[in-house]
Amino acid sequence: MIPRAAARVFTGSYSEKAVIETAGSLRENLGSNASLGFVYFTREWRPYLEDTLELIRLHARVPQLVGCSGYGVIGNRREIEREQSLSLVLLSLPNDSFSAVEISQSQIEASTGPEYWHTATGLAADDVTSWVTVVNPLCNGFESWLAGWSAAYPGCPILGGLASSTGPEFFLVKDGQVCDAPVLVVGFKKGLLVRSLVSQGCRPIGEPSPITKMQDNVILEIGNLPAYKALETAFLSIPAEQRHAVRNNLFLGLANSEYIDDFKQGDFLIRNILGADPQIGALAVSAHPRVGQTVQFQLRDSRSAHEDLVLAAEQIKKGLSGPIAALLFSCAGRGTGLFGRRDHDAETLENILGDIPLAGFFCNGEIGPVGGKTFLHGYTASAAILCAA
Repeated sequence: MIPRAAARVFTGSYSEKAVIETAGSLRENLGSNASLGFVYFTREWRPYLEDTLELIRLHARVPQLVGCSGYGVIGNRREIEREQSLSLVLLSLPNDSFSAVEISQSQIEASTGPEYWHTATGLAADDVTSWVTVVNPLCNGFESWLAGWSAAYPGCPILGGLASSTGPEFFLVKDGQVCDAPVLVVGFKKGLLVRSLVSQGCRPIGEPSPITKMQDNVILEIGNLPAYKALETAFLSIPAEQRHAVRNNLFLGLANSEYIDDFKQGDFLIRNILGADPQIGALAVSAHPRVGQTVQFQLRDSRSAHEDLVLAAEQIKKGLSGPIAALLFSCAGRGTGLFGRRDHDAETLENILGDIPLAGFFCNGEIGPVGGKTFLHGYTASAAILCAA
């Protein structure tokens, strides 16, 4: 069979009629029954989740659904913030081309390494080409799980996001009900390929230099200068009229590789600067870099975020073949708060990649690979472009 997809955003409060119409129209667009769907809701839909999921499964003829709550939802060229809404994409795929798996908290705590996960999932390392995940942000030990999962399935990109909400409650859904498991993953198998897009929204400032002295997560020297002095020098490289506006938008980039002659945008893993002590010249960062690792300070603003997303999308477009659908996981700190207008990330992607069916949500944290390793990010747009291999 030829893989196909259809996607739609619905804005408004729950009604049985609206859900039936949304699901039925997507099935009609597909021209066949769906085998898998991804669905994202704002918190107002929580009282109606079970009814909504069963209506979608019945009228879209889709047996498996995976999704979660979002601060807002994303669809074809649209980003809905602060409004009741849901975003749904249906995929018509061979039934043996994917596997949806729940990961319990007890499994995360009991994990002993790659073989544990191969046994728990029934999936060997070479059974899967890529993963898409949603995670409850209250999950304990998530980043340890992510590292262990990456080790169990080396070379497989993992993309997704942490559930979010405009209220205190987060939820994950699978098939016809709310899911107690803190992690849901969908593994795509041979015949399907996920192209990874990760835009961290920064541009480098100052010059790249190696860390020359540090302790734990505190950097003491960069290029044999006090780390705070290196930060100050990078900040002063910004035009004077821009400095006030960007003072609180400075980050540290950790080089993905030391085998690069000319570092540029996209060659760094972006991490927060947690604090600075000008007296001793130290910087605390949300990472544990090593002495000798090249770092460069980074600036995040709307211009940088736009340029970085365009660059990432244009790189993905090169050699893109057989795109079926896209799943977009965008930080809740992006959207109108960063760009001053709606629909930025969704429109930018589809302007460059074409009008492929798209669904997604605004996240509490975004998951995606940088330099061949998967990380949890912030203020990032992470997208999974599903293609027929």
